[in-house]
Amino acid sequence: MSQGYHYPVSFTTYQFIMSARLSNKVSIITGAAQGIGLATALKFAQEGAIVIVCDVKQAGIDEALAQCRALGATAEGFVMDVTQRTMVDDVVAQVKAKFGRIDVLVNNAGITQDARLQKMTIAQFDKVIDVNLRGVFHCSQAVADGMVAQGSGVILNASSVVGLYGNFGQTNYAATKFGVIGFTKTWSRELGPKGVRTNAVAPGFITTPMVAAMPEKVLQDLGAKVALRRLGKPEEIANVYAFLASDEASYINGEVIEVSGGISL
Repeated sequence: MSQGYHYPVSFTTYQFIMSARLSNKVSIITGAAQGIGLATALKFAQEGAIVIVCDVKQAGIDEALAQCRALGATAEGFVMDVTQRTMVDDVVAQVKAKFGRIDVLVNNAGITQDARLQKMTIAQFDKVIDVNLRGVFHCSQAVADGMVAQGSGVILNASSVVGLYGNFGQTNYAATKFGVIGFTKTWSRELGPKGVRTNAVAPGFITTPMVAAMPEKVLQDLGAKVALRRLGKPEEIANVYAFLASDEASYINGEVIEVSGGISL
């Protein structure tokens, strides 16, 4: 064989190499039945992960599982309300019993209940805090001991550009996404020495069902503010989660990565 010669790599082999990025990493994804969560579940499936789909609606879970399995992934689904600690603990226990470990947690589940400060009800404020902040705490605390014991793990938190810059009418949402950044910075210090990395992703305005509920004029104005002159796609956030979950990001810890198309420029 002459020096410099390389055996040709078949497309099938290339696909396998690419899919091995998260090979057999047991990955819990909350809010995985739609939007960024679903895109993340599918991306992780493509990358070889064992995908644990968690959401509050069984029908959405079933559809997500079908799509993940169609990609060849091992996937399991659980109805889980992140605000209910006993439910979270039960899911984590079942996953560990079946697969022996949890390698990745993507805290994606989140809601909005928008109103200006003077109009926001206590119920609106409390609901968003409960899901977006307390829920992240519940899920992360539930997996932390196991990750520390195995000496490895990745916790990925969904923040937002709203958590970096604030936004009109989103007092509650902004508070949670600022808070998630605080979680990320703190846990990276606490868990980092034990081999567990914690990072956050701060998406801009992405074409998800939650954003689609905004008035069309608002969506147009948002798109015009982005340097790329468009809203983002769920897959573009999922790609970043997959990278951060992989060993390629092994020296990234405590970071908040903005993925907004340059809306803050």
